[in-house]
Amino acid sequence: MLINKDKLARRQDAKEHNPDFERPESWRYVRLETGWRKPKGIDHHQRKQRSRGRPGLVKVGYGGPKDARDLHPSGFTDNLVYNIEDLKKLDPKIDGIRIGHGVGTRKRREIAAHAVESKFKVFNARVSPVGSKS
Repeated sequence: MLINKDKLARRQDAKEHNPDFERPESWRYVRLETGWRKPKGIDHHQRKQRSRGRPGLVKVGYGGPKDARDLHPSGFTDNLVYNIEDLKKLDPKIDGIRIGHGVGTRKRREIAAHAVESKFKVFNARVSPVGSKS
């Protein structure tokens, strides 16, 4: 079930109008990955936008709609949970949960079982919610 379809559609539409932000010179050298890195040199051609045809720079104005930020691609809000008390503060109809990295297996099982019982969308359960020892 996909919720917040209109917000996700607006976010996707805004993303389509943004340029593809590439790391400077990544198209030239194989050793450089394409992930974005800000050009920092005082004479850097991309930072100064010296000639046409240079990829755009990341700026604040390229952000997506404010109400669509922090949404998981499923449409649920993404909430970090460390214990069952955190789970009780959330609404299963609009909130999805992500169990914290530092939570151990025993407590992770308890949280996952409680989440399935409360019909939460769990993004990273990693364990079966049933009390099986494996």
